[in-house]
Amino acid sequence: MRIYPLVFKHVFTKMDPEQAHHFAFNAIKIAQRAGLTKAARKFFAPAPKLKRTVMGIDFPSPFGLAAGFDKGATGILALSDIGFGHVEIGTVTGQAQSGNPQPRLFRLVEDRAVINRMGFNNEGAETVAARVASSRQELKTGYAGTRPVIGVNIGKTKVVELEDAVGDYLASTRQLAIHADYLVVNVSSPNTPGLRLLQSVDSLRPLLSEVGQIPLLVKIAPDLSDEDVADVARLAMELELDGIIATNTTIGRENLTSDASKVEEIGAGGLSGAPLKQRSLEVLRQLRSLVPADMALIAVGGVENAADVKERLDAGADLVQGYTAFLYEGPFWARSINKDLERML
Repeated sequence: MRIYPLVFKHVFTKMDPEQAHHFAFNAIKIAQRAGLTKAARKFFAPAPKLKRTVMGIDFPSPFGLAAGFDKGATGILALSDIGFGHVEIGTVTGQAQSGNPQPRLFRLVEDRAVINRMGFNNEGAETVAARVASSRQELKTGYAGTRPVIGVNIGKTKVVELEDAVGDYLASTRQLAIHADYLVVNVSSPNTPGLRLLQSVDSLRPLLSEVGQIPLLVKIAPDLSDEDVADVARLAMELELDGIIATNTTIGRENLTSDASKVEEIGAGGLSGAPLKQRSLEVLRQLRSLVPADMALIAVGGVENAADVKERLDAGADLVQGYTAFLYEGPFWARSINKDLERML
């Protein structure tokens, strides 16, 4: 009998979604500080056969946690201990910011989806960088074999004007790049005004040209047209980026089973979860057909189980990430996916 779905149904659904997130995340971090997750590390660890090398980095599993869950790099060790092959923290901005007013996180349980308009709430690059550095060192000394990988996702500070975005991204890069295993430039969140305008090729070229240091990826939205996706693919090849992450949340509200009036009442925000599955997969397939085999593609969007992970790998993804289903499935989710994926592969 699975306990977490009962806890979710009878406890978390009665709490504000953001409050429930903090409660559950804090519980995992408390378990880590008490030594419980380390003691159970072997139970959660991915099988050796799942190891793969991407962008020159050894990953213990192709499945990892997408940005957005651990915005401040406060739980990297705990999340690594429970089976994620990599943890992408952030989105981190050059300056600390509180994000958008609450409420800003909403569940669509019938769709196994979430709408958020968090607005890149984080403590800023300097504070987060210190935590990333500490966590990376602990992972290096704490894992005898292939250690979990740390990615860092950076975005634009809200108060910074678009014409000054490159400088703002560079400020984050200077703080974070030396501590991260790979860096992601996020120009696709719908919750920072004007940010998605940076997805145009004319905007991306100077930004990505300046940021590049360690393995560098760009994260794009599922709402780009096929023509725009092709333009991004060409730019990524021109700039010799290490990879592309597809995709972020969507501003679309198509094919939802949740009550339309409820969805309308929630208002603006990025939709993630199961409804994003098909479009995310389409963008992945298009990108794989356009970029060279040695350019990494990380698939994210609507990933719920090992079958979804394998489908993305078969479609050309090198790594796969999840997030929203973690909220619905609980702390054994990554382990379950790794175990099922081991049998499938």
